[in-house]
Amino acid sequence: METLEVVSVIDETGLVSQAQAGDRDAFSELVRRYRIRVINVVYQMCGDVNLAEDAAQEAFIRTWQHLPDFQLRSSFRNWLYRIAVNTALDIARRERPDADVESLELAAPGENLEADLEKRERLRQIHQAVLGLPQASRAVLILREYEGLSYREIAETLDISVGTVMSRLNYARTHLAKTLRPLMEAT
Repeated sequence: METLEVVSVIDETGLVSQAQAGDRDAFSELVRRYRIRVINVVYQMCGDVNLAEDAAQEAFIRTWQHLPDFQLRSSFRNWLYRIAVNTALDIARRERPDADVESLELAAPGENLEADLEKRERLRQIHQAVLGLPQASRAVLILREYEGLSYREIAETLDISVGTVMSRLNYARTHLAKTLRPLMEAT
């Protein structure tokens, strides 16, 4: 498994180098690899699917524009996430949508509709609680809990210290525990 990861990193470095040299196909491959993950990060930051799609597209445009500035000794993923988080924050400041986070869909035949709706409602409440966090704490929480980045990777991505990552993550978790306590007690 480790060999596969090393090959993947080498392959990614090659793609980044080619993209920096102007190879649009190489950049398209990088976009294909990270598109869903970037949309997920942006969605977790702004809470709106359509806005997340737009912000992710804008993040990739910014990435292409600033690709010559990227240093190959750094993590491309972390650099891309930094751009995505900053783009999400920029768009959230501009838009501030008041729309629902999610629209409910009908359950598939045979599913327990009531249980499915209750689960969706819990997830909506959790997502709303995450959206209620200050942006700095929300970014750290999303990168740690949803994307699985290490403290060091988050620090590099957001250009903050590891201590600040730990502090913001602790704040986010404590705040969410307090906010979601009534929801957890009800289940």
